[in-house]
Amino acid sequence: MVKRFLLASLVIVALTVGLSNDASAQSTYKTGLGMRIDFGDGTTLAGFSVKHFFQPHHAGEAQLLFGGNSTYLGFEYQYHDAIPNAAGLQWYAGLGPGFQFYNGGSNIYLRPSVGLDYKINDVPLNVGFDWRPAALLNHGGDFNAARFGIAFRFTLN
Repeated sequence: MVKRFLLASLVIVALTVGLSNDASAQSTYKTGLGMRIDFGDGTTLAGFSVKHFFQPHHAGEAQLLFGGNSTYLGFEYQYHDAIPNAAGLQWYAGLGPGFQFYNGGSNIYLRPSVGLDYKINDVPLNVGFDWRPAALLNHGGDFNAARFGIAFRFTLN
């Protein structure tokens, strides 16, 4: 099941990037620094988030989260595109690895995401909400579809 999930995630991200319209507006900010909360089925994690746009549609996000006596370090590539007639609002699809460290062990995850990213006009704030399922790659594998995230960031241009 994990192998099918990994293949499906890669296909979805490739199709999203390949079929998107490059004529849309670019991001309204360059870098966002703030906090992220990862919640759903299992332990709630909270901590730091940094998102940076390398190109108008292409961003990277790094997260350092804490909760449940563990530390989570995640990295993600995200493809963004504007939502027509909704200033500052973008959808995105992403994929990246995650590493969880706890007393006596560690876990490795593959985390796809699909979400919304909103930059508040004339205010240096960004809010994001996403669906962030987690595929455990070690310890026999597991899949948790009921994971979500919310982020609040101060934006820099």
